[in-house]
Amino acid sequence: MAELNTGGDGGKGKKVRSKKSNPGVDLTAMVDLAFLLITFFMLTTTLSKPQAMPLPMPDKDVKDPQNDKTKIPEERMMTILIGSDNKILWYMGKFEAPSVPPTEAAFGKNGIRKDLLKNVEIGKEFAKREGKPEQGLVVNIKASDKSSYKNLVDILDEMAITKPQLFAIGDMTPGELDLMKQTGVYKE
Repeated sequence: MAELNTGGDGGKGKKVRSKKSNPGVDLTAMVDLAFLLITFFMLTTTLSKPQAMPLPMPDKDVKDPQNDKTKIPEERMMTILIGSDNKILWYMGKFEAPSVPPTEAAFGKNGIRKDLLKNVEIGKEFAKREGKPEQGLVVNIKASDKSSYKNLVDILDEMAITKPQLFAIGDMTPGELDLMKQTGVYKE
């Protein structure tokens, strides 16, 4: 393309200078590449998945509780009672005649976790003696109305760490509530 020089005084001995234009950079290819890379990474990455802990619940199809075949030996049954002020009370066996008396514990690795690990091993030994090595400790978690949601989540985390055979959340009986009041674990 021709360039028309309009500057100067008609060519009377002065040098004519040409205009220097800035070189243009075409960014179309770079923008295309950027959008291709963004699309590629959006399609190949996975979004964070919500973390949820599985919580086993009892079967609702039990028609006759008297003929229920899911009786658990008291050597394998542990009950954890969650009270107020971050306090825990646990016992082994039936409430009326526990094989291990109610014991107060704290949260954490030196508290309830140590007791859970010990009882998981006892449950496994009992199951081996009975000829059922696939069975182990069964934990029943009962939270009072004064316990916090954080305490329940902490106990569920302990279940994930210690891995008993089965754990479930149950309702607290009036006798257990009275026991918690007597021991100071439950404060009104």
